[in-house]
Amino acid sequence: MISIEQIRAARGLLGWSQTDLAAAAGRSLPTIKRLERESDEGPAVSEDVRDAVRAALEKAGVEFIPENGGGAGVRMKKRKR
Repeated sequence: MISIEQIRAARGLLGWSQTDLAAAAGRSLPTIKRLERESDEGPAVSEDVRDAVRAALEKAGVEFIPENGGGAGVRMKKRKR
């Protein structure tokens, strides 16, 4: 599962606002806002929302790096030549 920090970092790499991400993922802006502030106290979003956000970011060229001892992260995929 990707973290909230990874989602924010991926948006930063792409130069996307929350509105841009909502449009690309086919979800509402309030849903994206809820996702990015999700905590034990706040309302959770469903797994399909997380899946749609991940798919939209990956389609835009983001690669999610899993935790490997150095921390989870994001990067842009290498372009095929």
